[in-house]
Amino acid sequence: MPQPSWKVNEIFYSVQGEGKHTGMPAVFVRLAGCRMNCPFCDTKYAAREGAETDAKQLLARLAAWPAKAVIITGGEPAEQNLPALIAALKDAGYEVHIETNGSIDADVSRADFVCVSPKKYVSPAMLKKADVIKIVVGQDTDLEDLQKYYAYENAKTQIYLQPESNKQENIDLCVKLLKNHPSARLSLQTHKLANIR
Repeated sequence: MPQPSWKVNEIFYSVQGEGKHTGMPAVFVRLAGCRMNCPFCDTKYAAREGAETDAKQLLARLAAWPAKAVIITGGEPAEQNLPALIAALKDAGYEVHIETNGSIDADVSRADFVCVSPKKYVSPAMLKKADVIKIVVGQDTDLEDLQKYYAYENAKTQIYLQPESNKQENIDLCVKLLKNHPSARLSLQTHKLANIR
């Protein structure tokens, strides 16, 4: 039986710069491929470029670093065999975090943490599976449309607002929104502010 493999754009060791786990050392596994083509995307290079990598190769690369947390990002991870990747990492003893746009209803039941960052389309089923719903906010954001995500907030799922590109006008807008909805949180891209990868 053929072993699963994934088209991997890059693997690197760094510190989580966004959201609930800001400051946590982790290995980032960036999968290739994304159909969204968002104009503000800061990882457009991952849309197509990648090398086929099986579980054995992936785990050998991860073993080079001491962190036991792995963040699967993209591209869009759910466009590949995400459940098999989560299983391979969990079976090897890793804590698995997923960063997805939520457009595909994927089985993420074995993941330790799921961040859904809605873009043009998002699956309501994925919003219900999210630990965090991270909304990128810019000057073109439909603020009325943004309100619908608050309905998914509960004891498990928290809303984070992330200013697009860390621009001051977007930070100001997020702060204004947060003051009107104080259960949500601000997520700055601290890795960019600190100039770390």
